[in-house]
Amino acid sequence: MSFIQTSEVVKEYSGTVALNKVSISVPRGTIYGLLGPNGAGKTTLIRILNQILMADSGTITFDGARLNASHIGRIGYLPEERGLYKKMKVGEQALYLAQLKGMSKHDASTRLKYWFDKFDIGSWWNRSIEELSKGMQQKVQFIVTVLHEPELLILDEPFSGFDPINANTIKQEIVSLKEKGITIILSTHNMASVEELCDSIALINKGKKLLEGTVSDIRRTYSTNSFEIRFSGWFDKLGSTLTPDYTIVSHRQEGDFTTINLTLNAPIATNDLIKHLMGLGNVVSFNEVLPSMNDVFINVVNGSHTSSNNN
Repeated sequence: MSFIQTSEVVKEYSGTVALNKVSISVPRGTIYGLLGPNGAGKTTLIRILNQILMADSGTITFDGARLNASHIGRIGYLPEERGLYKKMKVGEQALYLAQLKGMSKHDASTRLKYWFDKFDIGSWWNRSIEELSKGMQQKVQFIVTVLHEPELLILDEPFSGFDPINANTIKQEIVSLKEKGITIILSTHNMASVEELCDSIALINKGKKLLEGTVSDIRRTYSTNSFEIRFSGWFDKLGSTLTPDYTIVSHRQEGDFTTINLTLNAPIATNDLIKHLMGLGNVVSFNEVLPSMNDVFINVVNGSHTSSNNN
């Protein structure tokens, strides 16, 4: 069941179409990747979901109801542009922002202590924001974003400014929040994080949705019939017996073992290929090589540019 659904959402700025009839469906309790190059329209859509902007047309539902002002308190939003007050103390600011979300000072203090202890940053409480590094500020803002336990969490480039260790800490927290039933929209250019975290994605470019679906289904849709095979035997013997139905992309010999990457050029059953290999040696492993989300992203976006140029 969709927790967030947009239907043909349109937004224009002075004659420029930022969103052109964008429809997405975010399943409840999942991590949903919102992808696209710079200027694609992702931030506009995020601001509409947060009711910072209003759509020109189209509909948006939140947990089955038309999106309205009462939903704001059920959303946590970590913007790409950080919004902490540089001169304020960390603890003072965290309490202030929590109370803006409707929390009492007592409840906010209790939860902040839990999160500050969890992230081992209790010593930051009386430090001013300007004393903190970008990554340290990002930790504080992440805590403030999730403190009121939102049902929908929107994270725009949440790993920006983090070293690998702290980025991994935030990733673990995102997964933990999902396991608690929170629905998460993740906007990022980090395709490795998309593969690692996201259940499904939408790819937007020039205000239009180009594709949507689960990460596994999308990678399989854009597969190129490529395989990596490791067998005990020699490449020369294999190469001399393959037909034009196969293209060998690369190979390497390691002792008595050969590893090859090949592409099928015809609708051949993989079992037939395995049978052929078994006649030349012992097959150790046989794996389909699916495209990465980075490859899919580049191919789909470049393809959309080509289509636009041809129209």
